Amino acid sequence: MSSLSTLVATATARQEIKKSRFVAIAGPVSEESAAKAFIAANSDQTANHNCWAWRIGQTCRFSDDGEPGGTAGKPILQAIDGQSLDRTAVVVTRWFGGVLLGSGGLIRAYGGTAAMCLREAERVPVVDTVAATVTCAFGDLALLQARLEALPGANVSVQSFTDTGAELAVSVPKDDVHDMARMVADLTSGRAAVKFNE
Repeated sequence: MSSLSTLVATATARQEIKKSRFVAIAGPVSEESAAKAFIAANSDQTANHNCWAWRIGQTCRFSDDGEPGGTAGKPILQAIDGQSLDRTAVVVTRWFGGVLLGSGGLIRAYGGTAAMCLREAERVPVVDTVAATVTCAFGDLALLQARLEALPGANVSVQSFTDTGAELAVSVPKDDVHDMARMVADLTSGRAAVKFNE
């Protein structure tokens, strides 16, 4: 199991540094399109800069949004990584207050505001899941669906019907795949099939 965490919900932190206002908004994101949508939704067009970073697994992106290169997006990403977070996006918005902060000041301001926001946020462990398709007869569907949905960390996302029964798209924690397959076989006396998606 991973030692990484993600956020439960959106969190916000604010601070004023030499008359510039900084507001950080952090939230959980599951994929790149969700990260882009989060950034777009939490950027303030009236502000001078909307700098951001996100990490999802091995993929990460960041933007300085007009600040000097390396002074905003990268420190925000370092705040995410420094707190062992994954599937997380952070936008730090700045309203310029008239006093130049210099490169070091900007790095501390953006990274610090992001880190403050992330420290206050509620977290949950990131659980690696495996996708599977469970094929079953109509007679086994109700019981199977109820038991799958009751499994901790499991999620039944799609149900489609066939001529003889149904197919359920399921994601299950990686550590529980063998227990889930055994449960499906036991509940249906071997009539249902589980296929793990590679």
